[in-house]
Parts: sequence; structure tokens; C-alpha cells
Amino acid sequence: MVMPCHHQRDALASIMRTTVDIEPGILKALKREARKHNVPFRHLLNRLLRQGLAAPPEKPAEPYRLPTFSMGAPLFNVDKALSVAASMEDEETVRKLLLRK
Repeated sequence: MVMPCHHQRDALASIMRTTVDIEPGILKALKREARKHNVPFRHLLNRLLRQGLAAPPEKPAEPYRLPTFSMGAPLFNVDKALSVAASMEDEETVRKLLLRK
């Protein structure tokens, strides 16, 4: 039995096979780039992964801010807003029922 020398074993040990789901459009583009540059698919993929991991992180987007406007003084006691809303809903229901007659 022939044993590989230590540098061959180290090279083999540094390669890991794995399964990755790649979107069809991205896979097509990767294959096209590999053919265009005449490099094996796995070499191109490894190079692009290395570049992506080495790239500086993207600056986070600024938080979205909504403008605020003064609506003036309330027209009713807002402590009872739910009861006012219920009363208005009841009035609208009665109005609709009266229109049916």
C-alpha cells in the first residue's frame, strides 16, 4: 500500500466537500463566468467566496424616519377614545339600518 506524502495529505485534508443550494440564475451566471475565464467552476466559486468574505461589511442603512405633524388640541377626551369609537360605530350601524327601511 502506497501512502501519500505529508504535503499531499495536508492538501487533501484542506478540501471539504459540501452541498450548497444555489439559485438557478446565480448558478447559470457562475457557470458562464467560469467558461468565460476558462477556469474550473469550483475555483471561481472559491475565489468569489473568498472575495466576499474579505470585503468590508456594508454600511447599515440609515433608520427610516417619518415626519411628525401637530394635530392640534383633541376635540374630545382621548382618555375615552375606545368608548368614543364604539359610540361612533354604533351610530353608523343605526344609520345604515335606517337606510334599509
